[in-house]
Amino acid sequence: MNERLAGLVPHPLTVTEHEGSFPLAAGTQVRPADPQSEAAASAVAGVIGRLPAPAEPRRTGGQGEPPEIVVAVTSRQGNEEYSLLIGPDRIEIEAGGPAGACYAAQTLRQLLPADAWRAAAIPGTDWTVPCAEITDQPALAWRGAHLDVSRHFLPKRDLLALIDALAALKLNRLHLHLTDDQGWRIESKLHPAVHEAGSHRPRSRLSLNSERPKVYDDIPHGGYYTLADLAEINAYAAQRMMTVVPEIEMPGHAAALLAAMPELAAGSPPPGGFQVSADWGILPYLMSPLPGTQRFIRDILGELLTAIPAGYVHIGGDECVLDSWRDDPAIDGYRRDRGLATPADLHAAFLRDIANMLADDFGARTLVWDEGFASAGAVSLRPDTIVMAWRGMEIARKAALAGHDVITVPVLPTYFDYGQADSQLEPVAIGGPITVQDVAAFAPAPAAWPAAAGARVLGTQFQVWTEYIPDRLALEYMVFPRACALAEVAWSGRPSSWSEGEPGRPPLAQRVAAHLSRLDGAGVAYRPLDGPRPWQQGGDGPRRHRRGYPIGDVARYLDGLAAADPASLTTSE
Repeated sequence: MNERLAGLVPHPLTVTEHEGSFPLAAGTQVRPADPQSEAAASAVAGVIGRLPAPAEPRRTGGQGEPPEIVVAVTSRQGNEEYSLLIGPDRIEIEAGGPAGACYAAQTLRQLLPADAWRAAAIPGTDWTVPCAEITDQPALAWRGAHLDVSRHFLPKRDLLALIDALAALKLNRLHLHLTDDQGWRIESKLHPAVHEAGSHRPRSRLSLNSERPKVYDDIPHGGYYTLADLAEINAYAAQRMMTVVPEIEMPGHAAALLAAMPELAAGSPPPGGFQVSADWGILPYLMSPLPGTQRFIRDILGELLTAIPAGYVHIGGDECVLDSWRDDPAIDGYRRDRGLATPADLHAAFLRDIANMLADDFGARTLVWDEGFASAGAVSLRPDTIVMAWRGMEIARKAALAGHDVITVPVLPTYFDYGQADSQLEPVAIGGPITVQDVAAFAPAPAAWPAAAGARVLGTQFQVWTEYIPDRLALEYMVFPRACALAEVAWSGRPSSWSEGEPGRPPLAQRVAAHLSRLDGAGVAYRPLDGPRPWQQGGDGPRRHRRGYPIGDVARYLDGLAAADPASLTTSE
């Protein structure tokens, strides 16, 4: 097979090589086959027009009509499905909608040489794609990337560059973790204190949670996205067929909010008052579940969803120590007035209240981390709440069998803040290792599950928590090449052989290596497959390699969760 056809990530369903090549240019005419195909043609033109290719395509043999791309929307294909027929003078794209047409264009982009991925053309670049016939469609609807911008803020320009790199892999969800104990990253015009006071901290912890004494950098850190920034980020992602899924963490992980608005807290403030945290881990500070807090949440959601008119909103629900709710007389009385037996019941009722608010007032569907499902006993979650299962596949299976749609995101192997090798050359990470081969072997919807559970799996995504990831270079190192393997698994819906090919499908290792050449052209600071470059190593200072949580200990912890009754996995334990 032509080496470019053999280097596609994710790999299409079918690839048939033909003779010849098509000359691609930024000015290549992209035209709709009919009026109903205009939006799909525009999506293709958006990808092709951003290439630093020659403005005008060459004419075949110096005469005749210039090469063109014709885009047609067909009812027999799903929105993300496409077929691509590349001839020497004409490319025909058939797709179910704009998303499928955009993915066809991303495939064309991958068929260009690596130098075509640069921001500006360089002499000698071959602007042709090999002739072929390709058919393709994803197995899973949700193929995502989670990014924590609370622990370490990612400036807007860096975030937009990351969106480009992820969209090239046909990932279609960007889950932004916008608030946590360490920073509030959303502007509010109604409650400006939350971003004025909650968006920055005086220092950040460098040492792992298990290490004593604690070591800090004593450098202020902060930042937030204006509502206009968020609208821009959303529009930029939408042009690349990525849906932004904002997350406001509640009722826990709220120290940054409470530093700005202590009146929303449960219980008494700590000595010295609430502070934006410079430490990581689980803190005991919770929002109050009382009506005043819910009015504030409605205000914030209204502003956020005006900037990002999202169909999905993640509300967290995880790692809540409920002691302050139990010990606060006003909150405990509110619980009794609602006829709720335990703080865990109040936790579930609070999440359901917010889910109802999102649905009724904003037309959005709610996601929670799996503790939100596990703590639900007498009070169930809203039935359409999506459970993002991070503590193991067994919890995902139980949530699915209980009737919830699920996103399978187990720590092993979808947490990309874990290190990529157990080597002294690696930079510090919370634990690990999770290798690119581990990601390739992941089954998002295990074949052994009951059919009813498997049907509830919407998809999967990788997670990047940024306690020890301070900037874009460190982030790209942790994300790539593992994102390539995750994209392959999410697109195909099954594990992918790393080193062994299949009929018509070269080994993933070969195809990832080809994609890393594209990332070289784009200037992405990925981790090479054989280990970090000298300047990417942890060294002997604060970023030196430390083992963190050994992967075996994490696996045993998750196995313990899997063996437990979900009803016993309350957030207060």
